[in-house]
Amino acid sequence: MHRNLMNWLLPFLFLLPGVQVANAANSCSPLLSHTFPRLQDETPQNLCQYQGKVILVVNTASFCGFTSQYEGLEKIYAKYKDQGFVVLGFPSNDFGQQEPGSNKDIADFCKNTYDVKFPMFSKSSISGSNPNPLFKMLITKTGTTPKWNFYKYLIDRNGNVVDSYGSMTKPTSSSITNQIEKLLGEKVQ
Repeated sequence: MHRNLMNWLLPFLFLLPGVQVANAANSCSPLLSHTFPRLQDETPQNLCQYQGKVILVVNTASFCGFTSQYEGLEKIYAKYKDQGFVVLGFPSNDFGQQEPGSNKDIADFCKNTYDVKFPMFSKSSISGSNPNPLFKMLITKTGTTPKWNFYKYLIDRNGNVVDSYGSMTKPTSSSITNQIEKLLGEKVQ
């Protein structure tokens, strides 16, 4: 009988002041409403799990002059992750064929060379005529297309693109970290 009463009352709880019933499907930003295979094991991961976090999206490559930026990406991820920040890495072979390996090769390189712990996704195209759906939206929203590896997009807690940064801008630069700190201080709307 108690269970029947709860089933009857549940739809009316949202009418009470101060009671909020979360609906993850409705609260996810369209920008994050995408699923990509995880780099390490190709398990599908929905980006909605990062809703409410400050996100730095970056396209990566293992054999690029900017590859050492993995170190800076890992450093800011470690520094800010407990405050609601995440780096999302998307390996791509679009620029200079500098990511020719398999997902396993890339995962091994990231782990063994830079001990990357932030989420990485399977290799995909991020520019050209058929970018993955996240990068397609990022390009549309900002009007800027990645011009090389380690191009970065910063997204606020509400799933809005705030800024983009070229490959020359290091992840630990004050232009990025100051903006991350500002966004971490803002509340989700």
